[in-house]
Amino acid sequence: MQFPLSIWDISLLLAVCATILLVTSELLSPHYGRTSVKINRNKLKNTAIIFSILFLATVVLRTAQILI
Repeated sequence: MQFPLSIWDISLLLAVCATILLVTSELLSPHYGRTSVKINRNKLKNTAIIFSILFLATVVLRTAQILI
């Protein structure tokens, strides 16, 4: 049985998620509107960085598959 997602699919998903999270963390004001919900920009930015690192790891894996 094969895993339905390839490295390419996972890499693309990670890249899109990291981009969305990073843009959101940069555009978000410290107090989002006048609601009582506060979004922690630092956690959002750290999550975006982790997704970016995972994306780069999948790129390295893909490159290693091509070279070997």
